[in-house]
Amino acid sequence: MMRRRRRTVILAVLLLSVSLLVVRIFQDSPDEKADAAPTWATSSEAPASPSDDPLSTGTPSPTPPVIEEGKGTFDYAAVPEDASIAGDDGEIMTYRVAVEEGIAELPAEFAEFVDRVFQDERGWTADGDWRFEHVSDDRPSFTIYLVSPTTRAKLCGTSDTYTSCRQGDAVVINLARWLNATKHWDAPLEDYRAYVVNHEVGHRLGEGHVVCPKAGEPSPVMAQQTLGLHGCEPNAWPYVDGEYLTGPAGEYE
Repeated sequence: MMRRRRRTVILAVLLLSVSLLVVRIFQDSPDEKADAAPTWATSSEAPASPSDDPLSTGTPSPTPPVIEEGKGTFDYAAVPEDASIAGDDGEIMTYRVAVEEGIAELPAEFAEFVDRVFQDERGWTADGDWRFEHVSDDRPSFTIYLVSPTTRAKLCGTSDTYTSCRQGDAVVINLARWLNATKHWDAPLEDYRAYVVNHEVGHRLGEGHVVCPKAGEPSPVMAQQTLGLHGCEPNAWPYVDGEYLTGPAGEYE
């Protein structure tokens, strides 16, 4: 009787041991590790969140900072090998393109944009009075500068660091406006950039300021759209639908 009871106890202990072993194996199974912490959680190289990735959907690339004061010296863009004169007829205006050193903008990229503006059929060449040629000589008809706000004030001879200007043969584009346009400009930034180039070059061609002729219509390019639209729609080009667009002489405050 004692021997039978001893065998029963031993059998029960063996069964309990086997059960515990099965439970241990089941818990350590790879299929049951779904809730484990990801391997990068304790790594110093954890993946960046979507907001840190400028290529993530819905996350715009950050706007470059506005350098308030550059070095006051300039890099001049090289003339492209395939450069051609913009326009078919009219007086040739030669121009150089310069970017202030220290503002982190590339002369070649700025010049490429300026060249495209002059080549556009909506620009100042549309009426056959003007042609434009990008040159490298040091005595062009005018030079287009992209500069910091402080240098803009110095080149233009005023304390204004907000707008762009034309002073003599210098067409001066303000970096702050180039990067940010204005709060009321509800069109693409590239359109504002074309506007400010056309507007300041227009002054070099002898054009003065005008104001919005009719609410809801495109603004004349010679209106001070940087200061306001006054009922007009933003417009980057001198010619709209093949017609030169102007308005009453005047200025915005």
